[in-house]
Amino acid sequence: QVQLVESGGGLVQAGGSLRLSCVASGRAFSTYGMGWFRQAPGKEREFVATLHRSGTMTRYAESVEGRFTIFRDNAKNTAYLQMNSLKPEDTAVYYCAAGQNSWSRKSYDYWGQGTQVTVSS
Repeated sequence: QVQLVESGGGLVQAGGSLRLSCVASGRAFSTYGMGWFRQAPGKEREFVATLHRSGTMTRYAESVEGRFTIFRDNAKNTAYLQMNSLKPEDTAVYYCAAGQNSWSRKSYDYWGQGTQVTVSS
């Protein structure tokens, strides 16, 4: 079993930056691929970024490519999502997940409770 706790969300102006953290407890964090997803009001949860357990392979949604960076520190059992050049359309609840690194929600076994990101125009 893995427990995931996100933090770092908040209110930021367009063009600003935030760094989300996802701290994992339980079974070996380093054996899991990590993903970030987001869900805006009235919309389905969508893929944002994923990172292989090795930390060397990443994939991003086209909407965030070049602005967001996913990375991990296995010594701290933590995954991160650095978000730069934020846009109002990035407003959503952001969730981290642990499982097989993939763009698909079905590939993840464990989910955090989410952290709200609001970008004002």
